[in-house]
Amino acid sequence: MPPAPLDPILLAPLVARARGLLRDDRRAVLGLAGAPGAGKTTLAEALVASLRQDAPDGLGEDSVAHLPMDGFHLADVQLDRLGLRARKGAPETFDARGYLAILDRVRSETGVVVYAPGFERDLEQPIASAVAIPAAARLVVTEGNYLLIEEEPWPQVRALLDEVWFVDVSDALRQQRLVARHVAFGKEQGDAQAWALGPDQANAERVLATRARADLLVTLT
Repeated sequence: MPPAPLDPILLAPLVARARGLLRDDRRAVLGLAGAPGAGKTTLAEALVASLRQDAPDGLGEDSVAHLPMDGFHLADVQLDRLGLRARKGAPETFDARGYLAILDRVRSETGVVVYAPGFERDLEQPIASAVAIPAAARLVVTEGNYLLIEEEPWPQVRALLDEVWFVDVSDALRQQRLVARHVAFGKEQGDAQAWALGPDQANAERVLATRARADLLVTLT
């Protein structure tokens, strides 16, 4: 069960705060952190869609872009090589320095399109150059689990973000969503539950411990 569409009353002040990050001509980057299944992508897509409909400073829809961290999952062939397949989704199963490098380019290379990998959930694999950050982008919304953890290189990631908001939801609802997601993408019900309550939950507990470091807590239902 995917998250429900966001309540416009909840969304409006968040859109206003995101718009407020655009204080000068430089590009701003907003990070959304949160545990697996919390609704980070739902919030990111809602923010981007709302800001594109009423583009900041009269700019076009390319003035706002979305950069998910999911594209920086290591491919299964690398996880198998490293013996990490059973821990897929943990911090060490991402190309964190690749993500850092793309964020650095997003901040500094504002005159060109910056391409980044996306993630194909049907395949459960990253896809090269599936995401494009337009040269016209003034605000980039990026989202991922580990934006606030303290292990390197994640503090360097945090330094490239203007703000990080923590997206929160009850554990029961979050786990229910994860099971439904895993089933939708091919796992049997029992395997989906085992993964949601095993690796996903271990990762969630690590993420939830970072909640207090966020600039804003966004509680979804």
